[in-house]
Amino acid sequence: MPEDDEKIADLHGLALSASRFRMLEDIARELAGEVVFPTCFDAAFRLRHELQNPQLPTARVASIVSVEPLVATKLMRLANSAFYLRRDSTPANDLKSAIARLGVDLVRTTALAVAMGQLLRSKELVTFSEFTRELWTHSIKSAAAARILARTQTRINPDEALLAGLVHDLGAFYMLYRAVQYPDLRARPGTLRRLILQWHESIGVTLLNALGMPDEIVQATIDHDQPRRLPTPLRTLADVVHAGNVIAATHFAWLHQDFDENDGEAGMVRQRFAELLPQIDAETLEMQAVFS
Repeated sequence: MPEDDEKIADLHGLALSASRFRMLEDIARELAGEVVFPTCFDAAFRLRHELQNPQLPTARVASIVSVEPLVATKLMRLANSAFYLRRDSTPANDLKSAIARLGVDLVRTTALAVAMGQLLRSKELVTFSEFTRELWTHSIKSAAAARILARTQTRINPDEALLAGLVHDLGAFYMLYRAVQYPDLRARPGTLRRLILQWHESIGVTLLNALGMPDEIVQATIDHDQPRRLPTPLRTLADVVHAGNVIAATHFAWLHQDFDENDGEAGMVRQRFAELLPQIDAETLEMQAVFS
């Protein structure tokens, strides 16, 4: 490489290192103070605040949700999806009956899923469209796997597992959202990929706490990408989230360039729960249809 080209490459490298450091420094400063979430999370925040009382009458919950048409539409679709119709073959024809079938916890989860989906489809993130598509697919499949594992392998509330699986990579969502502010990172997605792999878990824990998530949800997401020996049977929500994350990792290979779904821990987990994989795939498609 000519000397001038080497100098240019060095300058680009220094600028990229500065962008990485500046982004992490900016995120650390924000997380130490008041976290500023994208505006698409406003409805989710509002609903979580207004629905803090789990004893609210269904009619009151329906009244609160009705002012958020997109959330209300998703709830109707979820209540009438194949999974929930297995419990009750009668279609939910209005918002009140949909909420009665799903419960307040799933109302809050749906509002958050809507916010996450809106964020990843925003025009600001079009630069990372491939990443965001894979991240959303991975999150949905992790949530579906966690719910099925909780229901079939444990006594853990399946809807709680659904929420934990859905939000376990919130740190990655947030880092993508922040990365658009740094031109050097937008131009070098490989560098951003490595940053996300290194930092998204710890950033996600802080974000979940800022969202006011229950402590058991937050604890279940800690170190979810770190290899571990899963007990037999699965015992905790963290076990369920980790197993769901591993099962869904085939859709998130951009984080792990050398990932092999049939090798190492991933292969053992997939083999252990092989009989559930078709059910997980089917429920993932149902959830994608609901939340897309």
